[in-house]
Amino acid sequence: MKPLIILLAVAGLANAGLRAAEEKKVMQSKTEYAVFGGGCFWCLEAVFERLPGVKAVVSGYAGGQRKHPSYKQVCTGETGHAEVVRIEYDPAKVSFEQLLDVFWQAHDPTTLNRQGADEGTQYRSVVFYANDAQKAAAGKSKAAVQAKFSDPIVTEIVPLSEFFEAEDYHQDYFAKNPYAGYCQIVIRPKVSKLQKQGLISK
Repeated sequence: MKPLIILLAVAGLANAGLRAAEEKKVMQSKTEYAVFGGGCFWCLEAVFERLPGVKAVVSGYAGGQRKHPSYKQVCTGETGHAEVVRIEYDPAKVSFEQLLDVFWQAHDPTTLNRQGADEGTQYRSVVFYANDAQKAAAGKSKAAVQAKFSDPIVTEIVPLSEFFEAEDYHQDYFAKNPYAGYCQIVIRPKVSKLQKQGLISK
């Protein structure tokens, strides 16, 4: 009987070890989401896709009244949506605070409803938080970074209600259209600047 009991105990320990390993694997693979708006979503998408720890970036719309808006509808400014990116990231590799650090540098948070030549409420600077922790982190980060800007930061920090994925042709726009005029004139210089600062990878 004793050998059988020992074998069962060993098997039980082995199974417990496997379960612990599986649980650890699940925890390590857990991802979280951040939703930011800062001008044209093509720009933010190109920037955050190059940040280590980010698993995926999706361009879309948030903060408006219409369900499943089209790009054409959002461009009128009448739906209330902002162009945003939803960032899926691994918190074990990059924190929400680090995402915010890049966000402040990736656009001008002091211009109201405008980034460069892109003008309208759909281009507003905004952090859509998913929970109280993100809300607190965004508020703290905004207050801390204000010292780097001579003008007041106008970035909104508001709860995320719904995120709507943009049309397929908007996804990975810079990667698919690197020689398009907007990409050459607006996106590439922004990406290059952040790469030189060491904030994103090449």
